[in-house]
Order: sequence, then C-alpha cells, then structure tokens
Amino acid sequence: MTETILVINAGSSSVKFSLYERQSDLRLLVSGEVADIGHTPTFCAEVDGVKTNEVLPAACGHEDSLRYILDWIEKQKHGVIAIAAHRVVHGGIKFKEPVVVTPAIMEELRTLTPLAPLHQPHNLAAIDILDKLKPGTPQIACFDTAFHAGHTPLFSLYAVPQNLTDKGIRRYGFFGLSYEWIAHVMRRDHPALAKGRVIAAHLGNGAGLCAMKNGVSVDTTMGMTALEGLPMGTRCGNLDPGAVIFMIRDLKISPDDAEHILYHDSGLKGLSGLTNDAKSLQDSADPKAKFALDYFSLRISQFIGMMAVAIGGVDALVFTGGIGEHSECVRRSTLEHLDFLKPFETFVIPANEEIVMAGHAFALMQKTLELRKAS
Repeated sequence: MTETILVINAGSSSVKFSLYERQSDLRLLVSGEVADIGHTPTFCAEVDGVKTNEVLPAACGHEDSLRYILDWIEKQKHGVIAIAAHRVVHGGIKFKEPVVVTPAIMEELRTLTPLAPLHQPHNLAAIDILDKLKPGTPQIACFDTAFHAGHTPLFSLYAVPQNLTDKGIRRYGFFGLSYEWIAHVMRRDHPALAKGRVIAAHLGNGAGLCAMKNGVSVDTTMGMTALEGLPMGTRCGNLDPGAVIFMIRDLKISPDDAEHILYHDSGLKGLSGLTNDAKSLQDSADPKAKFALDYFSLRISQFIGMMAVAIGGVDALVFTGGIGEHSECVRRSTLEHLDFLKPFETFVIPANEEIVMAGHAFALMQKTLELRKAS
C-alpha cells in the first residue's frame, strides 16, 4: 500500500494540511484547511484541481477539525499515513533541526510557549490530538526558528546582562521554513545569485525579513518573540520597550491586556483602525488605509537596508507570503524606497513551507530505515 506524509500547520483559528506521496519527488496528493474555527468553520480542499468547500458545525473545534480532515483523507484512498510533520514555531536554543516527537520533547516545547503565545499552544495541541486520533503514527516537529540557529552572537544577542541572556532573552528569528524554501528555490533556479547576498521578504499577516549568504541565514528581523521587526497584520513590530512599561505602570493596562493589544490590535489593523487585510486596505478610499500601507512599505524598505548592512549589500530581493506574492502596490512602493540600493534582481516566489516539512519527514524516515538496516 502507498505510504504518505501528512503535513499539518495548526493555528489559532485554522488547521492547514497537505498530503504527499512518500517518494523522493514528494508528489502532492491533496491539500486544504479548516478555516475560521471558533466562528464559521469551513473545510476546503483541492484534489487534482477540483475544489471542495463545506461549512462545518459551529461547534467544530481543533480536534473535530483534525478528525474531519483525517476522515476526508481516508475517503480519498491515497494510502496509509506513514508519518506526520508539524510546524512548531519556537524551538528555542536546543532544537536546531526537525525531531521525532516524544513525550519528553513535548514537555520541553511547552516551556517555550511564553515566547510564542500566539502559535506554540496550537502547534503542540495538534500533535496531541493527532496522537489521540492516530496512535502510533510517528510525528515530527519542524521549527520556524531552526533556519536561524547558526547566527553568530553579533546577530543573536540583545544588549542586556548575561544573566538575562542565560534565561532565554535572545534573538531566535522565525519564518525559517519559508526562508528555507526560498534558499532551495534560489539554489535550484538561480544558483549564481544564491551564492551571493539574498534578502527574503516574507510578507503576510506575519511579516519578516531574512538576510542570507550562500543560502545561510545571517540575520533576520524577528527576535525573541513574533512581535519584533516589521509591523504586521495585527502585531506592532518594533516598539520602544519603554512604551510597554508605560502601558503597564502608568496607563494601568494589565500585562495580559497589553499582550493582547500588541499581538491582536496593532500593525495594519491598529494603524488603519479598519482591518489587517491588505487587499481590503488597498481597495479602501479611507486615508487611514493608505497611510497604513505606506507605513508598512516604508518600514519594509528601512529594514531591508538593515539586512543589507548585515550581509554587505544585496544581489537579490525575494518577495513571498500572501502580501509579498499578491500585492503589487506594496512591492512597488517598497522598491521605490530602495532605488538608491540598486541594482539588484527582484523575484516573487510563492511560499511553500509544507513541502519543506514533507522533505524533512521523508529524510528522517529514510535515515531511520538505513539505521535499521545497518543494525
């Protein structure tokens, strides 16, 4: 029977999935998601270009969503799921490459939840749920921080006392699975440029930049948590730490409420007072919508300048992510700010974190088989 690799990317209100044939070419069999969990859950999927859309019961949560996905996959009769790969946002200092999940590893990953409160709980819950629904199926965790694990202290430390660094206050970086795919595509399609200085701009509801040399991450805009760097859909990006102290001490905003504001009510949503959706902002006649996008583009270009300093210039700039791929106006505005840095090549490469995770799962399975044969 055909063996397959299931890739899961679980968020706060969605569970995205892809199913690949467990062969070296990793042929995509099906993909889809349950979206809008907690409001109007909707299942959508695509098989051979044919799309399916179904509204699910309002009470459908993450466990019900995963159960529905597994049942639906089974009906497609593509074979047996041999392994599942999960996106886990934070791997801390220890987890520098994908790992087979064990109870001990899960406990370690739970301790990192305060560093990624928006993502880590849902990532780990999906592993727990899948273990319950398909016991015995090997699961691996693929970390968004791993691509940046080789940063030197110049790019990984904050200017704080050593005892705070020792407690985990340092720069980790995120979107590593997306940047890993960009590095792969550049090596495959533009090998000469890939050996040089490449800046990847992952622009979506979450947004960040990565400066690469020879396909290796040197610096990135995100740091200890997913708040640092560029303004995002609902996240503030760089903010004077004193502003947070002022919010809590002088404005009497509780730490939990401050966290909610900075993660959920800021960024494009906070600047515009309208929405975090870039397309809606582009279509809006409200001056605040234009201001939010102008601010976003300016900050992207300013941080690209910072990334260029980290790698000594720029040979190629790659846009990816929902906004990076689909918003021509954000790309154009960003590039206009960067005229002084040219010449450099510009590319738009669709994000594909899923195939990166499938590749890691395939490699781990092959390694396990080889070890068994050797023993």
